[in-house]
Amino acid sequence: MTNGNSTLLMSRVTFGRTLRRLRTKVNHFTLAEVAATLACDVSLISRIENGKRVCSQPHFAMLMDLYAVPAGQRDELAELHATTRDWRQPWWFPYSEVISAQYERFLGFEAAASTVCEYQVGILPGLLQTEAYAQAVTGVGFNSLGPDQIEALVEVRGLRQRHRLLDTESPLECHYVITQAALDFQVGGERTHQGQLAHLLEISTHESVDLRVIPYTKGEQAAQIAAFRILQFSDEDVPDVAFGESVAGSLTMDDPRDLRRLHRLFRSLADAAYSPDESRDIIAHTKDKGK
Repeated sequence: MTNGNSTLLMSRVTFGRTLRRLRTKVNHFTLAEVAATLACDVSLISRIENGKRVCSQPHFAMLMDLYAVPAGQRDELAELHATTRDWRQPWWFPYSEVISAQYERFLGFEAAASTVCEYQVGILPGLLQTEAYAQAVTGVGFNSLGPDQIEALVEVRGLRQRHRLLDTESPLECHYVITQAALDFQVGGERTHQGQLAHLLEISTHESVDLRVIPYTKGEQAAQIAAFRILQFSDEDVPDVAFGESVAGSLTMDDPRDLRRLHRLFRSLADAAYSPDESRDIIAHTKDKGK
């Protein structure tokens, strides 16, 4: 049920999704009916099904009996249940003091994902940023934090790049669409800007990176759409999840209707953008004119 990229979060999400299917599709129970049988709150069952709460061993045994799960499937679920209780620390654990709960949840999904489709309006995707560029945007985005905390968040971004793109045998398949404005914005000064564009030219040739630029002439396609990313997983039991960005922070979206709309939107944005080769030409031109 799980693959080599599974993390604790993804094990819980997969386990919870399986329990929800057993409850709704197989047995047609409501949350209230299950909660009454287990003598617990409805919120507990809901959080277990959403991967936000660990299912205790007694509750697991009661659910297996309630759902009349056959012996073979019960053994598989028992194995999956055991992985949800694995307390091995993820690579980002040393940074827990500066990582928000929402960001930690995103990191868990990204660590297990096989593909990302991301659209950015004014800044470059995190996995493509240089350290200096990341330092500049983090310093502005988190100006209430101290220098040490900002530095820690920059380190996290660098580790994300290493774990998911640069130093791994199974790199994340990255599909990026950005606006031409994101290339022109001078972030961190001229030297940082030039270094970032040079890095972008290099990393855009990575076999797992598909980078496309929407030109100014197609502004109506991109100007009114906020940044978002969709994460997809090789495990068919794990649904896609999306993260939208706004002034209020990051919004997690997992409703199938929202995901279908975002997939259509991303395809439309990619169609409006230049090809990867044409996009590299724009990056090179932007870099040359800044010299």
